[in-house]
Amino acid sequence: MNSNDPNHFPLRDVAQNPEATARYLADVQRVLLDIGKNLETLAQEIRVHCRDTHVEGDRFYDAWLRAQPVERAFKDVLKNVEAVTKGLEKGAYKRRAHDEEVASTARKRKEKELERQRKKNPQPIQAAPNPPQQGAQSQNPGYGGPTSIYDLGNRESA
Repeated sequence: MNSNDPNHFPLRDVAQNPEATARYLADVQRVLLDIGKNLETLAQEIRVHCRDTHVEGDRFYDAWLRAQPVERAFKDVLKNVEAVTKGLEKGAYKRRAHDEEVASTARKRKEKELERQRKKNPQPIQAAPNPPQQGAQSQNPGYGGPTSIYDLGNRESA
């Protein structure tokens, strides 16, 4: 497409395809991880420089106390970069899950409609077979027979 086109939006194609979105976010994440490595190195160098900067009349811990706010600021920046990279992973996962959810919505709706129809028009239930008469012998004498040890007849108890 022509970039001079007023209806051209550069990331529209990426946003419409979950695989393209995942690739794009992975590229951004790689760049952020490289930036994070550089920031870690910079933070270490700043730490060394700030802690070694002494002024005449300093006690031994004054340089360390002056360096703490600077170190804390860089630590916060690194934490934020890490949070952004984790957020990019999560965003790519959620984007793919959204497409899978959209794809399964039609199937779920059909299943719900079939369930509603089944509940509206239940199938007639067949009557259960008649229970055997009390005096009649059942086909399997081991089950369903006497309920008391006094009704055993010719069988032995355990």
